[in-house]
Amino acid sequence: MSERYVVLSGCSGGGKSSILAELRRRGYAVVEEPGRRIIQSEMASGSQALPWVDIAAFARRAIETSLADRVAAAASAGWVFFDRGLIDAAVALEHATGEPAIERYGRPHRYHHTVFFTPPWPEIYASDPERRHGLDDALGEYRRLEHAYPALGYRLAVLPKVGVAARADAVLAALEVNAA
Repeated sequence: MSERYVVLSGCSGGGKSSILAELRRRGYAVVEEPGRRIIQSEMASGSQALPWVDIAAFARRAIETSLADRVAAAASAGWVFFDRGLIDAAVALEHATGEPAIERYGRPHRYHHTVFFTPPWPEIYASDPERRHGLDDALGEYRRLEHAYPALGYRLAVLPKVGVAARADAVLAALEVNAA
């Protein structure tokens, strides 16, 4: 079942959400980024589990949300595309606290063996109310993810810096090749 679960990860602001929107438009099941959903909820309620207030609480919420997303995804047939996911949240928690979260969550909860990575793309990077960190912080996160996924046995497929439709095509073509 987890081989149907495909993660798009990589650099913050690298175009993951746009690719997921294109995949959704083409009829595929997608799971929105846990972090953005948490930030929206926390800001609406006045709570403090925000990455710029309490990164550890935020990462723990992202882990909980990612686990729930995996359970909910079981109801979908075919490929399910995740905008980030459990491993990204575990990397954030381990970075913030030193807790061994990557191994704890990454080994038992698997995704498709190929993880699609959006590389740093300064020309399209933009902050917004939910992404308050700068490009330097995004690059640090990218390096941590770039190390964590292969350490868990995943193959990284770095997506080209091309238009959204071509990037979605690249994801689907790679999955088709891997399915053969």
